[in-house]
Amino acid sequence: MKPIYFISDAHLGSLAIQSRRTQERRLVNFLDSIKHKAAAVYLLGDMFDFWYEYRTVVPRGYTRFLGKLAELTDLGVEVHYFTGNHDLWMKDYLQRECGVELHREKAETIELYGHTFLLAHGDGLGKIDAGFRFIRAMFHSNLCQRLFSALHPRWGVSLGRQWAKHSRLKREDGKEPPYQGEDKEPLCIYAKEYLQTHPDVNYFIFGHRHIELDLMLSRTARMLILGDWISQFTFARFDGETMLLDSYLEGETEA
Repeated sequence: MKPIYFISDAHLGSLAIQSRRTQERRLVNFLDSIKHKAAAVYLLGDMFDFWYEYRTVVPRGYTRFLGKLAELTDLGVEVHYFTGNHDLWMKDYLQRECGVELHREKAETIELYGHTFLLAHGDGLGKIDAGFRFIRAMFHSNLCQRLFSALHPRWGVSLGRQWAKHSRLKREDGKEPPYQGEDKEPLCIYAKEYLQTHPDVNYFIFGHRHIELDLMLSRTARMLILGDWISQFTFARFDGETMLLDSYLEGETEA
């Protein structure tokens, strides 16, 4: 069986990342290394630090990444994109231009090689504070999106990128909080509670938290958080039997 790959959280275009071109090239080189091996690639959100599609305008940049996605789908590799909290305003550009299948649900259960997966970016799952809940509701509001669309793209995209930069830099060292333990980590709590009513799920795979985590929830259920493609360059690989969480080192990793 051809393997299936899972990655998330590249935040391409982030103004808080100094070597943005090098970062994008590394991601593209990884995708190039698997293009003849992969059955499918699942991008679990926040691959862009800010993405907003106007009717006839999308953010500039990301040429190499978008071109590689198109090459993958042209070769017959399925590419699935689950929107995150930084790129939830996607419409149909990636579908039309790159052949990507877009998933907008907060979480989705799918069957892969006879195993049941619950896939999600991860934002909004589990217990979240009131402030984040309010912001998330505002960003998902059709009215707020229509108001934002009234801004000229020159100002709208700039505003979005500055907001995303501020959101990252306000954290200590610009990084996500460390792992809190399975009894406090919201995604762990969510997965455990979901498993109680859906015991057939074999794999929970999330992004969002920017930590690398591989946790057995039961004898038949396993949970992964995919890290990121900012400093960790991590990915998961499933071949129908074995699930591997690994880091991509150019010239060294056998993806």
